[in-house]
Amino acid sequence: MQSALSSVLNDVNSANGLPNEHYIDPTMFEEEKRSVLYANWSGIGFGKDIPEAGDAKPIDFLGMPILLVRDRNGDIGVFQNTCRHRGMILVDKPRKIRGAIRCPYHSWCYGLDGALRATPHVGGPGQNTHEDINIDDLGLLKVRSFVWRDVIFVNLDGSAEDFQVVHAELLKRWEEFEQPIFHGGASSSFKLEVATNWKLAVENYCESYHLPWVHPGLNSYSRLEDHYNIQQRDLYSGQGTLVYRQFIGEGGEKFPDFEGLSNKWDEGAEYIAVYPNVLLGVQRDHSFAIVLEPQDCGRTVEHIELYYAQPASNAPELEGLRDSNAQLWKTVFEEDIFVVEGMQKGRHGHLFDGGRFSPEMDGPTHNFHHWVATQIENGRNP
Repeated sequence: MQSALSSVLNDVNSANGLPNEHYIDPTMFEEEKRSVLYANWSGIGFGKDIPEAGDAKPIDFLGMPILLVRDRNGDIGVFQNTCRHRGMILVDKPRKIRGAIRCPYHSWCYGLDGALRATPHVGGPGQNTHEDINIDDLGLLKVRSFVWRDVIFVNLDGSAEDFQVVHAELLKRWEEFEQPIFHGGASSSFKLEVATNWKLAVENYCESYHLPWVHPGLNSYSRLEDHYNIQQRDLYSGQGTLVYRQFIGEGGEKFPDFEGLSNKWDEGAEYIAVYPNVLLGVQRDHSFAIVLEPQDCGRTVEHIELYYAQPASNAPELEGLRDSNAQLWKTVFEEDIFVVEGMQKGRHGHLFDGGRFSPEMDGPTHNFHHWVATQIENGRNP
């Protein structure tokens, strides 16, 4: 018996897109939360938000309370932000942990590694131990995590293969960029609140088909015909350009390049959606990362961060250039808002059948639809 997703799994030449309910139905949103976002490596935040040992930041991802922590070794740990005693939220706002992570309810204390360190009065007044409370078994619940290009990825249900296995091909593709990156500072961090389903933001990012009409400024020097499709079935998809133009200041100043890049990147750049919800871009002199935070069927927050080859403190004279570059990207991303919000509204047209794809132009978007449909089918037939 064919499912509603059967046509999505067809070849791009004959496939339909995901049905309307995948964009507007709260029940479907809950199913996708489990089978697509929890079951895979989803982005939830950035290492730059917890730069120093002891820094902690709480995040609510799809209703799950999560705590990001930088430990004394500089490593990032991700935990459920819930005390093992009575389920109290441990940290309610970003802050520096000076000693231990202390529960504000009964003062159970945890180390930056999540281990339970102290249980005051657990055995009665003045008795801080009890024979039936084994602190070794009651550390914070750790969430599988991996940090790549400063994005903190998590696999919330623990079922996915290791990040390095799942994304081995992409890691190989961009191995030249496996070098330190440095956040550009305050102006290089911004967010957009968009009235759309998170998948539509991915779909729009995947393709260059819309450039002439949605991004006329960008298309004036990086034309539609200068782009190529990137699509690896069940892995990732996106677009590349052959004519990346470095941002140059009025005085001829430029950002330093990343080291050791091949000549492919002299005028080339790539923009890839790392399924399910992270959008990455690499150029010779800077990069960016976008984490899509799904809030409900029709609301998404886009968290956008820009990075460079050298710390901002090493080149204070380039602050104005970094500000202008950030504004340029912000303008490009804002130009997409009416499109993804318009598609969201269009999904309420009950006669819409998911749409058809251009076999030449929409391969990257179809690849994403195919992946989402596959994850849902896998969740229904484990």
